[in-house]
Amino acid sequence: MTWIERYFYAPSLSQKILAHALYPFSLVYGGVATLKRALTPYEDLGVPIISVGNLVVGGSGKTPFILEIAKALEPLHVGVVSRGYKRASKGLVVVSERAQLRVSQEYAGDEAYLYALNLNASVVVSANRKAGVLKAKQLGAQVVLLDDGFRFNFKKLNIVLQPEHPPYFNFVLPSGAFREFPCHYSQADMLLQEGRDYTRQVWVRSPTPRMILVTAIANPRRLDPFLPKQVVHKLYFRDHARFDIRTLEQAYQAHQATSLLVTTKDAVKLSACPLPLSVLELQLTIAPLYKQAILAYAQT
Repeated sequence: MTWIERYFYAPSLSQKILAHALYPFSLVYGGVATLKRALTPYEDLGVPIISVGNLVVGGSGKTPFILEIAKALEPLHVGVVSRGYKRASKGLVVVSERAQLRVSQEYAGDEAYLYALNLNASVVVSANRKAGVLKAKQLGAQVVLLDDGFRFNFKKLNIVLQPEHPPYFNFVLPSGAFREFPCHYSQADMLLQEGRDYTRQVWVRSPTPRMILVTAIANPRRLDPFLPKQVVHKLYFRDHARFDIRTLEQAYQAHQATSLLVTTKDAVKLSACPLPLSVLELQLTIAPLYKQAILAYAQT
């Protein structure tokens, strides 16, 4: 566990003291976020929008949740809009149009490229989410899935995911892991708890006897319950980081590994890796009551 993960989820005494010392800054940060939410005008963009977001930094399953919903919405023309975090491009980029790839993973970003590879959808990345939604609509999308869109004041179905392991403090950044005050949970149309309202099923594709876990996702400890006993070492990179192949090769040799174990999100960045890969395949199961309500909204 990294220092920042311990700080957010299992703080030491010194980290607890630091969190309380930074609390005035958290009040300012949360206040600004609340003010921006209140002052942003409400807009109807003329297409059903299903937003999947959370209030906590790091992973809560947004990407597999969107993949599951998008597949269930077929044969509708689905648009997926995300920021495209840590991509090598700027502005609005069409990653795919009805499953036809338009750009490389570097220009799309991890999540967007994963959507494009796995969905018969049109995928758009844009920091300006309104522009992204309108572009998806222009491409013919009949429903738009908005990745991390809770804070945007569009007419939409607000799905908010709560991680199975909550942060230690209910504090906003920088004292805690919340991006907005937890009271904003009340504004969700659906507040879904991981492990109760949606669950993960994980299996390993192409397992080998000695695997090194290599990942660049937020809060990688959430993978621990799903790791097979054949994992002999763990190599963590910062969230969305690019992998240094030489570093991977050195670890591979040092631990006499037979493959690298990676998530599907990490795998899209390792297509040119010369080392053998094993992949943690993930599927989400969403409680039928919620899944049916989401699909019904898409038909409105």
